[in-house]
Amino acid sequence: MRSLGFLRYAGVIAAALLIPSFASAQGNNRILKMVPHADLKVTDAHFTTATITNDHAMMVYDMLFAWDSKLAAKPQMVGNHTLSADKLKHTFTLRPGLAFHDGSKVTTKDVIPSIKRWMLRDSAGQKLNELTASIDAVDDNTFTLTLKEPYGLVLFTLASTAGSIPAIMPEAAAKTEAFTAHNNTIGSGPFKYVAAELVSGSKVVYAKNDAYVPRSEAADGLAGGRVVKVDRVEWTSMPDPAVAVAALGAGEVDMIEAINNDQKAILLKNPNVQVEALSKAGWYGLLRPNHLHPPFNHPKARQALAMMIDQQEYMQAAFGGGESCFSFFTCGSPNGTQAGAEPYMKPNYEKAKQLLKEAGYNGEKIVLLGAGDLFHHNAVAQVTTENLKKIGINVDLQMSDWGAVITRRGNKSNPYQGGYHIFQTFSDGIGGMSPLTNISVGSGCDGKNWFGWPCDEEAEKLRNQYLRATTEADQLKTLEALHKRLWESIPYVPLGKYERLAAWRKNLDGVLRTNVLALWNIEKK
Repeated sequence: MRSLGFLRYAGVIAAALLIPSFASAQGNNRILKMVPHADLKVTDAHFTTATITNDHAMMVYDMLFAWDSKLAAKPQMVGNHTLSADKLKHTFTLRPGLAFHDGSKVTTKDVIPSIKRWMLRDSAGQKLNELTASIDAVDDNTFTLTLKEPYGLVLFTLASTAGSIPAIMPEAAAKTEAFTAHNNTIGSGPFKYVAAELVSGSKVVYAKNDAYVPRSEAADGLAGGRVVKVDRVEWTSMPDPAVAVAALGAGEVDMIEAINNDQKAILLKNPNVQVEALSKAGWYGLLRPNHLHPPFNHPKARQALAMMIDQQEYMQAAFGGGESCFSFFTCGSPNGTQAGAEPYMKPNYEKAKQLLKEAGYNGEKIVLLGAGDLFHHNAVAQVTTENLKKIGINVDLQMSDWGAVITRRGNKSNPYQGGYHIFQTFSDGIGGMSPLTNISVGSGCDGKNWFGWPCDEEAEKLRNQYLRATTEADQLKTLEALHKRLWESIPYVPLGKYERLAAWRKNLDGVLRTNVLALWNIEKK
């Protein structure tokens, strides 16, 4: 499959790439113009795991800790941290100079409810919440987190950008009910959201936060000094990828967050453009069934979905190529086992039909959500539609924009009354490396896990054993057992691995290689 837009605009792009046009890029070196991968619809950093919302969160909010380029947790808003001798009490003191965009000082009255709210929504945060006895203020600048038992992943968890962002918000926003989205856009981060210049579906604007005090350390991954070197950042949505490529080639924009393989071939011909993957762990497609409603509340129906998948077909349709990967934990990483995946490595439509019958499926309409405004989402929706038909499913493909899918996938209602049976998405391999940070494998039965809400007590028991393992041998043994169980319970179906490439003009210096977009440290020359 190929984008019609790509074919339609190929000649225009080729011509634009041959004309050295630097007028727009040189017009104002203090404005960074970026094409995001999607339109921003949800601004509540705790409420969703959508990558575009995480991108927004990194602009506006700050965090207690942040992952460096080696995924080590480094202090960000924290100035001093100590751990008691019994390893149960963490004491944190905020660093000086922290203030929200409205000028109010950041205090523990903001920090504590922010962390508590985030821990109810995020997969890794939920694990930390289970082990937390209390979080208490000592004074406006110092607070303690007391554990029920020693847990070595506290700082790593507080630095996580694998699910929803542990953003520190003003107290009023942080006290919003965890499963209700708020519209607060005031943070204490390096950029301010300019609400007055929002053009829905087209433009989002951020201004440099002149009052922000960055850390003194050099930028390293998401850690270190978040030094802003431009006055303004403009996100301009361009749903047709060919138009975005033409704009980058002509110097009308400075950066495209995500391109596909068709665009890569064109942009590599332009000596003024850099093409590179910002996250080296790759990205992954996944098909997520809703575990709350028939037929996919039955494991055999979910196994049937896995039986219909040809990962190469999906990666070719969405990105023009990719790799097969049958690990739930990032192929190539230390946890990248494929144990238990053997029955699913080749499509078996007849076996899938049999499993559906055993699950009690009898021709009911299946609601599949698709996002027509994003090419790769549209592509996988079309492939899934055809595959569902091949295994005898009566499919109802309901297309909307990605922002609407983000909202609807949190709806637990009957699929025919605002809910759904299946949605599909893509996730970063950094978050997928561990049973802690892979939000899609959490199978707790309290209904507070990630959209789709799988419930499997055995898988969750093994996940907890992995997190508490004290030796590498025990960890690996538990990982193998967990992975085999996941291929039985099927919390989601892996669709393959691909390289998510960004592209930017070479007059940008300081682009950080991170799993979430970071636009500080960038200078236009």
